[in-house]
Amino acid sequence: MGDHPIETLMKTAMENIKEMIDVNTIIGDPVETPDGSVIMPVSRVSCGFAAGGADYQPEGSRDAESALPFGGGSGGGVSVQPVGFLVVGHNQIRLLPVEGNLVVDRLIDLAPELLEKLQGMLKRQQPTAPPAPPTATTTPTSTSPTV
Repeated sequence: MGDHPIETLMKTAMENIKEMIDVNTIIGDPVETPDGSVIMPVSRVSCGFAAGGADYQPEGSRDAESALPFGGGSGGGVSVQPVGFLVVGHNQIRLLPVEGNLVVDRLIDLAPELLEKLQGMLKRQQPTAPPAPPTATTTPTSTSPTV
């Protein structure tokens, strides 16, 4: 038995969707800036697909052995939404979001750097050794009776 028409519809639609989406759709081509940083766009890709069909018997036809006509269709869609930009450079990697609460994202990005600075400040404030108390030196004095 040969391929059913619905299989052909699905195969054609899936091949076309596959051609539209590749890794460069999700992680874009890198761009190098004059300061040496590399910026890569990051996107979210969603796709949907539907296919359907039915064999039907034309009115007035009573021949059950003949191949029934087929009616069907398929459809699909792709959505690409930008998420942010991945910035690589200066010994760090950062994701700059396109949407969202930028204040919270920025605080999260700065948390490790802030902790390092606080630790450095605490280390500088701690004395290495407590100062020794001054030692009293006494010089012997003689008291002799004066006459």
